[in-house]
Amino acid sequence: MTELTFYPERTALEAVGLGVAYRRGPALLDCSFRVPAGRVCALVGPNGAGKSTLLSVAAGLRRPTRGSLTVFGRPPGAPEVRPHVAFLSQEKPLYPSFTIADTLRMGRELNPGSWDQATAERLVGDGGLSPQARVGDLSGGQRTRVALALALGKRPALLLLDEPMADLDPLARHDMTAALMAAAAEHAITVVMSSHVLAELEGVCDYLLLIADGRVRLAGEVEDLLAAHTLLVGRHETAGPPREFAAHTVVESRVTGRQLTALVRPEGPVAGEWRASEPSLEEILLAHLRVPGAPALLTPSAEPRVAWKKAA
Repeated sequence: MTELTFYPERTALEAVGLGVAYRRGPALLDCSFRVPAGRVCALVGPNGAGKSTLLSVAAGLRRPTRGSLTVFGRPPGAPEVRPHVAFLSQEKPLYPSFTIADTLRMGRELNPGSWDQATAERLVGDGGLSPQARVGDLSGGQRTRVALALALGKRPALLLLDEPMADLDPLARHDMTAALMAAAAEHAITVVMSSHVLAELEGVCDYLLLIADGRVRLAGEVEDLLAAHTLLVGRHETAGPPREFAAHTVVESRVTGRQLTALVRPEGPVAGEWRASEPSLEEILLAHLRVPGAPALLTPSAEPRVAWKKAA
């Protein structure tokens, strides 16, 4: 296997002007962002936003139409990168006639220089699965466990997951997420995971990419994004937005009776009698999804380091 040295400060993913178009229209439009190595990144967005397309480009399965995306500074799918990347799609393709033992043996044969049999067997064993059980006889949740064992057994530096827990019940999702996070922490794996379960992301992911309509709307450290937003609640009886908000970025505002609730990116102290609190990550995400025209925000850690000029 081609050696590739990783450093803590290295960038795992970097997109500059990234665009991908299908016959039916664009899937990604001028996306620029950076994901530092070692992060657990939530990739969030509505159906059709471009999440799966982004993951397939990062896995080297699809080429950009415009711009670029690099994986640890190399093109996706490059020989020196491919052994260090694992991708688990929504379909979780496995051979139904194989036993679990056959499946793990396949992983070992395909990844002779990096395969971690102990990690793969532990993940399968923690689910109470027999190595002799056939994949075709497993439930959806059990197949997800085997597929994750196959991905983590590769001991990747970058793990790309496309809705990996979608077919699991809440308890199984909790158990599998805990196992995934433990493996990521133990082996310093960078994880990029798309998900629709917003409430579960805040305690799991420390980095965020929000994509809507093919564009990056939010990107950066979760704690920085939380610190950049404030939830304001107060009495408001006149038409239009409050005068006090004019100097600030209002992501979303709602009026119920005489009470106004607004998610704001303050540029300083907000005048007036407003009750201020820190919003949850779910509140920030839902506000940006409800108001796709809200100004995008990339924190400093998410700003790409590479410049790219669009063609005229």
